[in-house]
Amino acid sequence: MRKLNNAISRFCYRHPRFGIPHLMAVVTAANVVVWLLMVMDTTGTLATAFYFNPGRVLQGQIWRLVTFPFVPDTSSPIFMILALYFYYFQGTALERHWGSGPFTIFYLGGMLATVAVGFVLYAFGYNASYSGTYLNLSLIFAFAALYPDTVFLICFILPVKAKWLALLDAVVYAFAVVTLPFPLKLIPLAAVANVLVFCGEDLLAMIRPYRKVHSRSSVNFRKEAARIRREQKAQNYTRKCEVCGRTDTDYPDLEFRYCSQCQGYHCFCQDHINNHQHRDK
Repeated sequence: MRKLNNAISRFCYRHPRFGIPHLMAVVTAANVVVWLLMVMDTTGTLATAFYFNPGRVLQGQIWRLVTFPFVPDTSSPIFMILALYFYYFQGTALERHWGSGPFTIFYLGGMLATVAVGFVLYAFGYNASYSGTYLNLSLIFAFAALYPDTVFLICFILPVKAKWLALLDAVVYAFAVVTLPFPLKLIPLAAVANVLVFCGEDLLAMIRPYRKVHSRSSVNFRKEAARIRREQKAQNYTRKCEVCGRTDTDYPDLEFRYCSQCQGYHCFCQDHINNHQHRDK
């Protein structure tokens, strides 16, 4: 997972224009539009045109590959506003943290995983319709991995930390995995595959925080510094970013720093010091 995450970081660095700026604002606005169309539709058939359905896609309705995350989770306007507020807040926070490119890959990766599993199930005779409910719910896992102590006001009254909301969300996923028949339970699992790629190590740190703190405190920094000096003597550079591979020799004007949250000494350039998976060894 770390190698794949680093590959994504390198790709986004080499293609700075890649990505959809304010992607979550687009998804939120599309949810509102679809909800209004559903309210005005007296037949109740319009909403079904936006779901992802492999059979209908193969019949030529290819827009379903894109529109299924736009289907609202509920018909209630109050609950829809609350849900969209959470999705927008979490999505924009992740985009600010990662950048438009990585967040676009994160969200589109969840969509592609859902579509891929849907077609696999269709090949085995399961032609179900899917919305983006599990995909949008997966945002809380990534958000809680990065900002576990952020407090949300449920119904603007009850304060709850993000990590506890993520735990509640995990219960919803577990219930879906347990209750759905075997092939269909792959859908909620596919929707969170992107979270494991981007935030797997951070989620493990939340599950076992004391072990991680202990391992950090037991690092022999003198030994690590001596190891780095030995490696530097064998190279033609002093510092090298562990994500993009740039060195202070090739880029003398680039700023390099060591991450204080990683175990041991790990060097990153100014573009990745706040945008990398923390190392545990």
